[in-house]
Amino acid sequence: MPLLGKGMLIVFCEVKSRDERDFNEWYNREHIDERVNLPGFHRGRRYIAVRGSPKYLATYECDSVEDLATPGYLQLLANQTPWTQAVMARFTKFNRLTTRIQVDLAHGVGGAVATVRFVPDPRARKALVAWLGEIALPKAIARPGLVGAFAVENDLEVAQAPLQAKSMDHPKADEAEWVVLLEGADAAAVGAAARATLTLAKLKPFGVTATPTIGTYKFLFGNQR
Repeated sequence: MPLLGKGMLIVFCEVKSRDERDFNEWYNREHIDERVNLPGFHRGRRYIAVRGSPKYLATYECDSVEDLATPGYLQLLANQTPWTQAVMARFTKFNRLTTRIQVDLAHGVGGAVATVRFVPDPRARKALVAWLGEIALPKAIARPGLVGAFAVENDLEVAQAPLQAKSMDHPKADEAEWVVLLEGADAAAVGAAARATLTLAKLKPFGVTATPTIGTYKFLFGNQR
């Protein structure tokens, strides 16, 4: 089964060790459910790092990236619950990406994901989508232990919507970052696939000039409707 929509919110974050218990309780008892029950949202999943940083990753699948800039969604961001305000005030790292699904070869839900983050030349988008969808990702998910993969592109206009609405949920994006997620049975398998498939040398033809950032994560909790 493919992803549940054409848009995805991706959040990377960390808190200090003394705050992790409350952070995880908040995510599992309030935050995921609150987001999943918004119009257009379908599934939320969260992970903890096995290798790489930031320590925590969350993904939220929605009908389209525009669901992340609706008046109702922005109003929620600007009027967070007391628990949300308390937890977010303790974030030590926070990176929020509002993305369009560019390639979807997802298949079910695996126990681990590898994330590969990079910034290509926007003019190479069409060629990059073709390479990922037809060559790189099919080859990667044929490896033992892999179950699927997908690639997303941060939509800068949607990413700035909370800023324009004067929300606190506001890290500013100024480059169209891409994230490829490889999903599988265990962190070692997806990490090895990511490091073999998406090297700087293989991404250079698409205007990538910096070594991709790779992290591997194991599944913690999810919910859907």
